[in-house]
Amino acid sequence: MSERTIHITTADPVAVLGPNDQNLRIIRELFPQLNLVARGDSVRVIGPGEQVEVFVDRFEQLLAHVLKYNELPRKVLDDIMGNGDQTVASPDEADVIVHGNAGLRVKARTKNQQRLVDAVATNDMVFAVGPAGTGKTYTAVALAVRALRDRQVKRIILTRPAVEAGENLGFLPGDMREKLDPYLQPLYDALRDMIPAQRLAEHLESNTIQIAPLAFMRGRTLDNAFVILDEAQNATLPQLKMFLTRMGRTAKFVITGDVTQVDLPRYQRSGLAPTAERLRGVEGIAVIDLDEKDVIRHELVTRVLAAFKDIEARYPDNDPQR
Repeated sequence: MSERTIHITTADPVAVLGPNDQNLRIIRELFPQLNLVARGDSVRVIGPGEQVEVFVDRFEQLLAHVLKYNELPRKVLDDIMGNGDQTVASPDEADVIVHGNAGLRVKARTKNQQRLVDAVATNDMVFAVGPAGTGKTYTAVALAVRALRDRQVKRIILTRPAVEAGENLGFLPGDMREKLDPYLQPLYDALRDMIPAQRLAEHLESNTIQIAPLAFMRGRTLDNAFVILDEAQNATLPQLKMFLTRMGRTAKFVITGDVTQVDLPRYQRSGLAPTAERLRGVEGIAVIDLDEKDVIRHELVTRVLAAFKDIEARYPDNDPQR
């Protein structure tokens, strides 16, 4: 007789064992000679030595599948645990950035979104500039989640200028994350699509995923991290300089923003447009321009953007870039 204990540390235990251990019951039927005892995030296996080794090998394949795809259909469970089949794959696999929850497959949906994906693969600093609804933030978060999952980085850092609070967050109730949550909601929404709830809570608790207000980035060196600065049009030139110079040797920086929606006070100028233009063409830095053709929200958003472009052309004094 042999005994092994497997700790489920890389994937969500509920996704692996199933709600109320329903997957575990199926696995027990496939390995009737083994005694399987699940406690929390561990599974103890007792039985004939050869059977235990086969089980451990297949169970590790199962964990790898759940980690990658965030789902475990019955057919996949049967294929892996019944046959040790590692060839289970989804259609159009090459295009998928990350597999989200409930079978969601996040991929580039426009030519410029694909340019953004390719740029992040070949550059350590990427600016994604374009109007609302073009998927720049969502795509950036998907790339960050993939980098974390593939262990290319040790942490994800999300930052955004808290313009509405004047970057002075002390008067708001709660801890730092609670103070910033209203301003970082789009990033949270994307993370919730792509990471199981329990795993996301663990990442936030352990600071594997960090929420870092732009005003408090000064003095840090961001290394071995995928860092996203969202709503960068609301950062001034000195703030952008401070942020970009936080970059460590093994970091990826993605800066997203919409230069037509600046919320800074009238006496402050957005630093995004001049910074992106000055760094365009610098080796190791890419600037990806998205436009109305990349809008993936309701089709009316495209029409609204076209209308506002006409309005801004007629009334240049109201140019948000001032």
